Amino acid sequence: MWKSMPFERPTDHYDLKALEVDEKICALLKKRKEVTENNPGFPPLEYISEWSKKYELYENQLTSLFSLIMTEEYHRPIVEPVGFRKILQIFKATELEDRVYYISSIRQYENASVVFLNMEWDEYKEEEYNPIHLELSIEGDEEYYCRMTGGSGSSGHYYYSFIVEPPLPDDMIGKKMIFKGSLLPFEKNQSELELVFEV
Repeated sequence: MWKSMPFERPTDHYDLKALEVDEKICALLKKRKEVTENNPGFPPLEYISEWSKKYELYENQLTSLFSLIMTEEYHRPIVEPVGFRKILQIFKATELEDRVYYISSIRQYENASVVFLNMEWDEYKEEEYNPIHLELSIEGDEEYYCRMTGGSGSSGHYYYSFIVEPPLPDDMIGKKMIFKGSLLPFEKNQSELELVFEV
């Protein structure tokens, strides 16, 4: 269910003369993360235009490169939950713009937790729902990595699933789950929705 597709090498050819340069590119990416404290943003387009001329590269190639670097978290391997332990009953709900959002339970595994955000609305008063990209963050004493893994629904109902690692504690008292939505992933400044569930 949560497995990502394995990457297949697009060609068997590799010019070993590029090996040292490729390793330096990796080292520079690491240095870039360190000097910016992993928040580099995106270079101004005039810089990209200047670099494309200076280094004889295509502007679209550079914008694609920096876009890929910017979405690093999306390429982080997804943990596949293993070792099912229990289901935590949560039953937290909130209403916003004639829609009810709720978390009824959390599935607990040995290496991760799975959170489902459900949404209900009056199917006779509204057109078909267009799913949006959601990000989940957990506020508490420990740092958690959360990743939306999918969603599905029918008339009047939709749900989103998230994998959280490390696993959430069985005692969720004091934890705050915050869902933020935007039309496109990684568009931090285009928030369309914010839901807060305090346990």
